[in-house]
Amino acid sequence: MNYKIKGDMLPVVICDLNPGESIISESGAMGWMSENFQMSTNMKGGFLGGIGRAFSGESVFLNTYTCKDKPGFIAFPSSFPGQIIAKHLEPGETVICQKGAFLASETSVKLETYFKKKLGAGFFGGEGFILQKLTGPGIVFLEFDGCIEEYNLSPGEVIKVDTGNVAMFESSVEFDIESIKGFKNVFFGGEGLFLTTLKGPGRVYLQTMPIQNLAGQLSRYFNVSSSD
Repeated sequence: MNYKIKGDMLPVVICDLNPGESIISESGAMGWMSENFQMSTNMKGGFLGGIGRAFSGESVFLNTYTCKDKPGFIAFPSSFPGQIIAKHLEPGETVICQKGAFLASETSVKLETYFKKKLGAGFFGGEGFILQKLTGPGIVFLEFDGCIEEYNLSPGEVIKVDTGNVAMFESSVEFDIESIKGFKNVFFGGEGLFLTTLKGPGRVYLQTMPIQNLAGQLSRYFNVSSSD
């Protein structure tokens, strides 16, 4: 499979497949395709797998698109302004992503839910207890909010991140939360009560405009308009 990502802040990934090759996506993610694709819908991973995906922000059912007879193309647009990243996972390699990040992948990629082990991280880490866990081998396409900044943390190196800006991290990275110290900082600093901490070793991906932050900013203008 070959692919290209186009569109800047309104991106789309266009995949070129040979006869017999398949790609999976969440329900409703496909934008357009050539006529020689056959689609099949299934609850990959069974009932529990489907329910787990629903909790992690994806659809219960996944679509499998198989190229038939001749080479073809299929496109998956992002569902919001941001960035699409293609991650090439080696056999057994795992990444942890925010809810709703999965867009499409080769059929060899395993999509599961990921439960945060620490109670505090689950309640205050910005995305609840459940994230997405993706394991290779294969190529997976992920959609994130705004632009992405990538950091490769050394063993023991810690980066502190505002709630919701964590897009993805390798499974070797330790995820936790810490409270902001100081009365004035908590009530007047504008950063909320908690920060996320990511401890190396491993690579982390941070997003510049979490969709919930954008929705909050827009709602302020809608509220003003409705009051008028």
